[in-house]
Amino acid sequence: MPPTVAPAPRIPRVTGTPIPILTAPTAAGKTALALALGARLPLEIVVADAFTVYRGLDLGTAKPTPAERAAVPHHLLDVADVREEYDVARYVREAEAAIGDVLARGRLPLVVGGTGFYLSALVRGLPLTPPADPAVRAEVETELAARGLDALLAEVEAVSPAEAARLERNPRRVVRALEVYRRTGRFPGEFGRSTPAHTYRVFAFSRPWPELEARIRARVEATLAAGWPEEAAWLASQVSPDREPRPTVWQALGYREALAVHTGTLTPEQAAHAITLATRQYAKRQLTWIRTQLGAAPTSLEETAGELEAFLGQQL
Repeated sequence: MPPTVAPAPRIPRVTGTPIPILTAPTAAGKTALALALGARLPLEIVVADAFTVYRGLDLGTAKPTPAERAAVPHHLLDVADVREEYDVARYVREAEAAIGDVLARGRLPLVVGGTGFYLSALVRGLPLTPPADPAVRAEVETELAARGLDALLAEVEAVSPAEAARLERNPRRVVRALEVYRRTGRFPGEFGRSTPAHTYRVFAFSRPWPELEARIRARVEATLAAGWPEEAAWLASQVSPDREPRPTVWQALGYREALAVHTGTLTPEQAAHAITLATRQYAKRQLTWIRTQLGAAPTSLEETAGELEAFLGQQL
């Protein structure tokens, strides 16, 4: 098992060859490609996923298996307890520390993941947003419980449609955006960003949409059959899914439906249909984010694999 990376001070900017990022929509095969490259090259994977950071969320997040992690070192898996919040600032600190550690040992870091706002924060820096105000945040959280997410999102969209799209219907981020806006008249994205510790090159791919849909559906069905409902029940025993605002871990796709299978509220077939639909919608948002926020044009798996392997090989 590769060592986990503890939080560390920001690493000074590294000049020279950019750090490669491999991204693609969910279920496209990012992990399989990274593992194949890791079997031929001395690389280590720095994961960029908002939910594989949590210990115990294994099946529903498609976390790399122990065998895969033994074959190629992974960083930023299982670094947080499900009862704690894990935010983008902590991710950037730990990812930059992991990248610096890999480089210091003469190996090749490869950032792999599909969480867009984690990748954007690495590439563009962290927003220089003012610290949270607990009183204002509590007021917005009360409104979220009373009025619902759509009402708060409509308030954001009336001022800035771009900000509303950036929030991706994430309740925690919506609360934060409104808390900052009500105090300052500006949204978090309007405060500028810190200087990234590294420069990056994004390698992005996708698959033909019918093929990607089929892969999503097959993975959902297989994961439900493999014990996802029991994993969701364990998560519910640790963190209530009914708490407001919704805990970060319960924002992971499919866990509510998997829990409903465990309690008998949904059949596996009904849950698979609902999760597949939500995952397809998420995949479309990921592709939009890759193009608009990361400035990359996804190519085919084969083309991306060849370009990335050549790029990594040049660094040996």
